[in-house]
Amino acid sequence: MNAIAKFPSLEDLNVATPDGVTLEHLSPTIGSVVHGIDLTKPLEESSFQFLHDLLLRRQVIFFRDQDLSLEQHLDLCRRWGTLEVIPFLKHHDVYPELLHIKRDKTSRSYENIWHHDVTWRTEPSMASMLRSVIVPDIGGDTMFSDMYAAYEGLPDAIKRACEGLEAVHSINVSLGAFADADTLHKYSKQFPPATHPVIRVHPETGRKLIFVNRAHTSHIKGMHRDDSRYLLNFLYEQAAKPEYQCRFRWAPNSIAFWDNRACQHYAVADYFPKDREMYRVTIAGDQPH
Repeated sequence: MNAIAKFPSLEDLNVATPDGVTLEHLSPTIGSVVHGIDLTKPLEESSFQFLHDLLLRRQVIFFRDQDLSLEQHLDLCRRWGTLEVIPFLKHHDVYPELLHIKRDKTSRSYENIWHHDVTWRTEPSMASMLRSVIVPDIGGDTMFSDMYAAYEGLPDAIKRACEGLEAVHSINVSLGAFADADTLHKYSKQFPPATHPVIRVHPETGRKLIFVNRAHTSHIKGMHRDDSRYLLNFLYEQAAKPEYQCRFRWAPNSIAFWDNRACQHYAVADYFPKDREMYRVTIAGDQPH
């Protein structure tokens, strides 16, 4: 049995909130629903700072009943930084920064794997904001896993083994599962493999966290293939432990806003052939260290 992270006490979850705002925590370490903030209105600086700090502390924050226009969704995310375009995925016809994620009886979900987004980039995404439009009556939840707690729960020997190691992340790992050879060749030339620390330090919190994932990590640099596979599988299994997770049940006009640097996510694909439609905006990040 592996160690698990030390979870916070109830007192640790007592976050000071602005007047009229309440929090609904979904787990001890990750995930909180914010009640009492209307995202359809421009955020005052104090509200922005509260949400910014809460995102850093809880890694993913959620909202209900937020009927944002596409323009409001984009403008809100711009408060956090520069927006990025994710290649080879379906975008809105007018706004390339807006991903249109639609699943129905003709299109199965393939996001049901634990991952950080686009770690095959030299500078992976900082954060993403996902808004639901159509959701199934049952199923289609999204799960998030706390990579700080996952790191803290590692045995000391594994922590020592990971120090200083770098992993290679390749677009071929994920894109290769569904793209034809020409598409794969095109994007693998445009986005050559990126190398990131196995254990990165968050640029704002200074905390260590696991930064390898099944969807995009190829191997550990300079390590024998079998040893690399063993260590990566150990870290993947650590990231998938329920003790480090929260689960969000969608409703129309719900929002999930996650720190891609600090958590992984998994879109549960249990709703086929029902409809599920989402819009996602992604904020550009930095090079991991």
